[in-house]
Amino acid sequence: MTAVPSSPPAADGMPPAELPARSRPVAEALAAAGVAAAIRVLPDSARTAAEAAAALGCEVGAIANSLVFVCDGAPLLVMTSGAHRVDTDHLAAHLGTGPIERASAAQVRAATGQAIGGVAPVGHPAPVRTVVDTALADHPVLWAAAGHPHTVFPLTYQELLGVTGGQAAPVGP
Repeated sequence: MTAVPSSPPAADGMPPAELPARSRPVAEALAAAGVAAAIRVLPDSARTAAEAAAALGCEVGAIANSLVFVCDGAPLLVMTSGAHRVDTDHLAAHLGTGPIERASAAQVRAATGQAIGGVAPVGHPAPVRTVVDTALADHPVLWAAAGHPHTVFPLTYQELLGVTGGQAAPVGP
């Protein structure tokens, strides 16, 4: 596995107006939060953590997967390390909630305005309760989807917590 780069690869500097439509609200949300992360358009899909890691030359654990669940009747966004699987029973017990179930594609789109495979941690029509996997803190640079399967952006663990208003939590035992 390739080591995580010490600094993110150079961004392509694409103006927000030239980004895919679903990536524009992500760019706007990042800018509003003061995160200077340029969205990078990849030539191939980065729908999975493995695809994204291969395209970026980083460890799969540095990919911040965006997984949408339904918990207590509301969407729950879990930002997890690409090297982990979410244990929903463990997470529900940690959070003190009812059962956590995987959202359908329609529920994901309704909650985030984005399709599975490109869900960003920000840029949603309304705030979504977010949990951020504590394992992501092990990586100096994280990569997250930017609203489209071909777009990603770099940020730190602290930036991810800040822009999402997320709760740090282990997502598995």
